Amino acid sequence: MVAWTWRFETADGTEVRPAVQPEEFTTQGDAESWLGEHWKDLRDGGADQVRLFEDTAEIYGPMSLHAEDSEPESEPEGAA
Repeated sequence: MVAWTWRFETADGTEVRPAVQPEEFTTQGDAESWLGEHWKDLRDGGADQVRLFEDTAEIYGPMSLHAEDSEPESEPEGAA
């Protein structure tokens, strides 16, 4: 079975323990949905960026957890 996992890092790429413990996900979509629900807690807990892995292969990253570094359409101003 394929496992999708996140690696949590500081801005310089050092691995850190996540503030919210993730599971191993069976799909990329499940992994991304989980991150979408927990990214603020992860960021507040000391992670600056994440990398997504499929088993041992890196799929993408590093991806910043800081809103000012992300795409403008990620959260429009005034959205609540």
